[in-house]
Amino acid sequence: MKKQSGDTGNKHLTEQETRKYYTFTQKLLKNLERVIRGKQECLEFLITGLIAGGHILIEDVPGLGKTTLAKTLAHLISRTKKGNPVVFKRIQFTPDLLPYDITGVDVFDPHSNQFIFSPGPAFANILLADEINRTTPKVQSALLEVMAENQVTVGNKTHKMDSFFFVIATQNPVETEGTYPLPLAQIDRFLMKIRIGYPSEDIEIGIVKDDPAFTVMPAMQPVCGKDDILNIRDAVSRIYCDERLIKVIVSIVSATRNYRGIELGASPRASLMLIKAARAYAMVKGRGYVIDQDIVHLAPIVIAHRLRIKTVKLDPEKLIRDITLDALSKITY
Repeated sequence: MKKQSGDTGNKHLTEQETRKYYTFTQKLLKNLERVIRGKQECLEFLITGLIAGGHILIEDVPGLGKTTLAKTLAHLISRTKKGNPVVFKRIQFTPDLLPYDITGVDVFDPHSNQFIFSPGPAFANILLADEINRTTPKVQSALLEVMAENQVTVGNKTHKMDSFFFVIATQNPVETEGTYPLPLAQIDRFLMKIRIGYPSEDIEIGIVKDDPAFTVMPAMQPVCGKDDILNIRDAVSRIYCDERLIKVIVSIVSATRNYRGIELGASPRASLMLIKAARAYAMVKGRGYVIDQDIVHLAPIVIAHRLRIKTVKLDPEKLIRDITLDALSKITY
């Protein structure tokens, strides 16, 4: 679905603005591909989440580069004009982790005779929450406030996070011993759930030869600043989305609430997140408008993880894709 000629206006991005922001996303993509090889679509989804202002959940087996991906992204974005990378922190989630291990804690200072807040690792620009399903629901809920409200409450004081805050969480889909499945309230805060997947044999040979995580990534320099990312986030809302596509998005989410194989369907937040993701994805693709195929690509990874399925035989991503194709086929041009 192409943007109609009569839909232009001051509130939408100009072609010049679109090219400028597209250049930023391509710089990130090309440099990420120097380390995470053969996974262009996955990297495009990651950048989509970044510029949409959402958070990403990566569900995959160990050893596929999830941690390296987060570190590489942090290397490519500068925090200051001097080119210092943004603050990157990693939390290894374990069953004995406590909420203040993430958020921070008030520590008594005997010199001032006062309690002083000591920030936890959540106070970062890019936070890697590794194996998030290996910690208790109480700790998961502590991260929930940070992700949802961009703030931390300790005692009776609220501490604001930096305006640029991006969470990449991982979980292992294979091992279930000692894990705590994420409650829907927590998983619903992730814009999308993606997978990296195994590389092809040719790509893996190159990875084994070069070991880019140790030879390429440490020497990388920032290609854009965190202010650039914040500006792009503001611009994403100006990407044009046709009224018919908005109705399709709502109909997709609504269909999940009435499907017999789904115990609990998606909320209106899913509609909001899918529209936001589609606009950001259009920008990653160098367009100032959303097309049908954007919805097809994104609907499964934005909506499927928000559903509670009655039977394991039902593949939620395939179901969402089928619902999406059916809804798009009913559009009249």
